[in-house]
Amino acid sequence: MKMWKIFIRISFISLFLSLMACQDLTEELAGIEPADAKKITITMIAKSASNPVFQSARIGAEAAAEDLSDKYSKISVKIDWRTPKEEDPQEQAERILNAVEDGTDAIIVSCSDDSILTAAINTAVESGVPVMTFDSDAPSSKRFAFYGPNNAEIGENVLDRLVSVMGESGQVAILGGNENAPNLQERVKGVMKAAEKYSGIEIVGPFYHVETAEAAVAEMKRISAEYPNLKGWAMVGGWPFFDETLLNEMSPGKVNIVAVDALPMQLGYIDKGIVDVFLGQPTFRWGEVPVQKIIDKIHLEKEVDEYNQMKLIPVWKENLGGWSRQLRAWGYRDVAVEYLTK
Repeated sequence: MKMWKIFIRISFISLFLSLMACQDLTEELAGIEPADAKKITITMIAKSASNPVFQSARIGAEAAAEDLSDKYSKISVKIDWRTPKEEDPQEQAERILNAVEDGTDAIIVSCSDDSILTAAINTAVESGVPVMTFDSDAPSSKRFAFYGPNNAEIGENVLDRLVSVMGESGQVAILGGNENAPNLQERVKGVMKAAEKYSGIEIVGPFYHVETAEAAVAEMKRISAEYPNLKGWAMVGGWPFFDETLLNEMSPGKVNIVAVDALPMQLGYIDKGIVDVFLGQPTFRWGEVPVQKIIDKIHLEKEVDEYNQMKLIPVWKENLGGWSRQLRAWGYRDVAVEYLTK
């Protein structure tokens, strides 16, 4: 009789656990967040909200947060976007400290000036908030990891590809963006290093500017007037092509251009032949990968590599259609339909 009672109790317990498991599964399938889900807030501080490359990084981060929340039903991941409208490293530093005070669980940041941001990053880490950098690093800080390209290699690649289309002689201007951004400094150095291989190449610049289309176009026009024999542009960012201003002002083939970035609004410059090659950064993954790495670290307690390299993808007329379709797959809805079918 005693054994029978034990059997009954075990049966009831098993039934109860099964019902609870079914309830958890039902909630998960219905997209209902479990009541005991741990909320994880990741603060994202890019260089500037007005730069399209960082808007795409935000899309990637938010997509990763949603995917991870679905994959691990016991966590709910939220992206707290605190990027300044325009580049301002001091404001970035203040936003890091404010996020720590507000109780964020982790921070990802692209550093406009590592000399200013290092102290803020260190304060966050010392307060128990892990920090990961992307795009532009602060290597001397206490950040636990970095995700981005090898910027010196990018600079060399820009110049080598430019020489391949314009020849090994002539004046080349370097467009450099923000003078204080460590990633852009490394790219400029890479261009200069590659130029040493070509005795006929004369480098002018680098020329720096605020990272907006308007400022970049103004700087291009100023330099073009100053150097009427300019044969090529080595651009370590794609800022002049973030709007259509030059699409109607520049003649294809008049000057050769190789530039970093290949976002939807820039593709017309390839199609029209104004830009020879874009080195496309998978900027969607600027947000996606750091969010994944943070969850690996703080939720799954995995070891994360300190340096995680991102590879760039050359884009020219021949692969414009494939790149356009990739951008659409990453969630960009402003890719021109005519490029998708090329």
